[in-house]
Amino acid sequence: MAEINTQNPVLDAETLRKMDRYWNACNYLAAGMIYLRDNPLLREPLKPEHIKRRLLGHWGSDPGQSFLLVHLNRLIRKLDLNVVYIAGPGHGAPATLASSYLEGHYSEIYPDRSEDEAGMRRFFRQFSFPGGIGSHCTPETPGSIHEGGELGYSLSHGYGAAFDNPDLIVTVMVGDGEAETGPLATSWHSNKFLNPIRDGAVLPVLHLNGYKIANPTILARIPHEELEALLTGYGHKPYFVEGDEPEAMHQKMAATLEHCIGEIRAIQQQARASGRAERPRWPMIVLRSPKGWTGPKEVDGHRVEGSWRAHQVPIPDPATNEKNLKVLEGWLRRYRPEDLFDEHGRLVAELRELAPSGSRRISANPHANGGLLCKALDMPEFREYGVDAGAPGSTYVSPTDVLGKFLCEVMRRNMSDFRVFGPDETASNRLTAIYEASEKTWLADFEPSDEDGGELSVDGRVMEMLSEHTLEGWFEGYVLTGRHGLFATYEAFVHVIDSMFNQHAKWLEKAKLELRWRQPVPSINLLITSLVWRQDHNGFTHQDPGFLDVVTNKSPNVVRIYLPPDANCLLSVADHCLRSRDYVNVIVADKQPHLQYLDMAAAVTHCTKGIGIWDWASTDQGAEPDVVMACAGDIPTMESLAAVQILREKFPSLKIRFVNVVDLFRLMPDTEHPHGLSDRDFDSLFTRDKPVIFNFHSYSSLVHKLTYRRANHDNLHVHGYHEKGNINTPLELAIINQVDRFSLAIDAIDRVPGLRGVGDHAKEWLRDQIIEHVAYAHAEGIDREEIRNWTWTG
Repeated sequence: MAEINTQNPVLDAETLRKMDRYWNACNYLAAGMIYLRDNPLLREPLKPEHIKRRLLGHWGSDPGQSFLLVHLNRLIRKLDLNVVYIAGPGHGAPATLASSYLEGHYSEIYPDRSEDEAGMRRFFRQFSFPGGIGSHCTPETPGSIHEGGELGYSLSHGYGAAFDNPDLIVTVMVGDGEAETGPLATSWHSNKFLNPIRDGAVLPVLHLNGYKIANPTILARIPHEELEALLTGYGHKPYFVEGDEPEAMHQKMAATLEHCIGEIRAIQQQARASGRAERPRWPMIVLRSPKGWTGPKEVDGHRVEGSWRAHQVPIPDPATNEKNLKVLEGWLRRYRPEDLFDEHGRLVAELRELAPSGSRRISANPHANGGLLCKALDMPEFREYGVDAGAPGSTYVSPTDVLGKFLCEVMRRNMSDFRVFGPDETASNRLTAIYEASEKTWLADFEPSDEDGGELSVDGRVMEMLSEHTLEGWFEGYVLTGRHGLFATYEAFVHVIDSMFNQHAKWLEKAKLELRWRQPVPSINLLITSLVWRQDHNGFTHQDPGFLDVVTNKSPNVVRIYLPPDANCLLSVADHCLRSRDYVNVIVADKQPHLQYLDMAAAVTHCTKGIGIWDWASTDQGAEPDVVMACAGDIPTMESLAAVQILREKFPSLKIRFVNVVDLFRLMPDTEHPHGLSDRDFDSLFTRDKPVIFNFHSYSSLVHKLTYRRANHDNLHVHGYHEKGNINTPLELAIINQVDRFSLAIDAIDRVPGLRGVGDHAKEWLRDQIIEHVAYAHAEGIDREEIRNWTWTG
């Protein structure tokens, strides 16, 4: 075990006394938030009417967090440190809120919660109260980039914040319940990606307070040697601060924290002086302290401090139980608020001096309001990377291969604030051109074989690890501190981060619409590739386009979905998304070769509109159409065009309108989404009474969900993925899900009144085609050449 010499106390008696009092002030405020609606300074005896009617919030982790924050403040002042703090324990906001309030920054942002008795009353009342704030470190919490509503992401957020921030120290308190989650377990490996020359440092503090809501925590109940071996095996150098006696614990923490900061600085100085970035054993701290430390020892004959009963509200009924009202009052008065706050209700002067000043205050650190530091990307001209499409639908190109060349130049121009993230799939997703600008980040061991196409480098900026959770956590921490990036992943497994996306979208919604002091941050850009319709060897497990359904459930203020049909459209969409702020942009684009339809000028126009009629594929010029053939997605677009070609050959007089959708939210009414079309514009594309055969990349129900209020919804017939698949050829997969050209043409014949009867022979031929092509696929294991190399002939 790493040892710290505590024989010579770090803190003199006066400093120790002040720090302990400051800690008491934090704990008093944390408890007051949970219980008090009035009498905030206990200047009269506590009465039932002073107690909140509903007691909500969590006490258990707050004293430990406040303890750490007080000690961080000492070193920030002593060493002029640049520190961001991330609270991992669930519902741990009272500690961070109390610290922010005592630093004075909370009142600067929210003047009505001033540093006086009236302001403290409002500060208490707002907590876990209707119209107020929640018990997590929500966006309303100054200094927070991590809400903690869902556990497991604190450490990955911390590393994301540290990347490319060489002066920053991110202290992450990891809850011992949180440490049981899968995302947190993988994020310990983030230390293999931290470059001590160009990056900041992360100091994890594992808080072992022993209990979750009603159960012990695993890491608190395994032998010391086993825990140390686990953390050492993760690549850390753990230091242990353990106990429950405040004076001794203050001395231990002061010595240990100062030693760890010194170790971090020594690692960085050595690497920066030598110019050699090697993976060190970064220090970390294990803080073992009682759950609900300094709270009531016992309530109603049951142990509270040091047990699971301290997790939430340790005294559940003070307003209705006179005995427990006295217990609560005794607990609060032990902190001696009369000695902590002056006659006006402000923290006394000698304690105010313990907090850092200005932007060195943890709650005021600009990295936790990343838009303050954000710089626009130096963007290349995306049009220069466009494909010469030739005649529409005549050339096959991999869209992501084209995108990779553009991203390479984006990376090259922004080598300190742009990264690409992906789970071991950058090469698989045809983005290898990025490696010309930067290789993959790697600070673990190297092997000679890595030199032959391994693309690994300590200076790399492509972040690959086979944990979508960790990657998304890094990415969120990176953008929330003002930097830019793109995350490329397989479509079927982007679901791994469903809930992380949900949490980030909720953060953006709150920050964007309600908190003017939070500046806009770069968007999360998700490139969804390796798509459902091209899973020839992976099969059914890799066929799931349902992430789009998850995205559409979130606020229209923060989500966008784009389905560019070809490479030029993908470039236009990517340029737009990388420049944007405060969104989650989802781009659906496959890595396999696909037909190209639009030259660059036409692609820009089409993507700017988000939806439009392709005149070259339509036959209704100057007349009302008989049928609208619509599509969204690369394979649906090709199959729809192929169906149009069949219909034009079989029925030359049929008036067809071809509509392609890039921006999926254009389908919604403008009253429900900022990108939505007015009813008049929607009707001008889709008509009010003609059949619409809509071929969709994902599940058909999603299009109905987005368009259910439209006048022509009853005539909207959507084809999409129907959860049918195996080791199929591309056309066979399309056929069994009825998104193929033959099924679309049959549906059009059935829906157009003028084709009833006259289209019977054509339908028979189309059914024969389906049978023949499926049989060929099963016999030969491949689609026929005329399918594999199909092109548009008009």
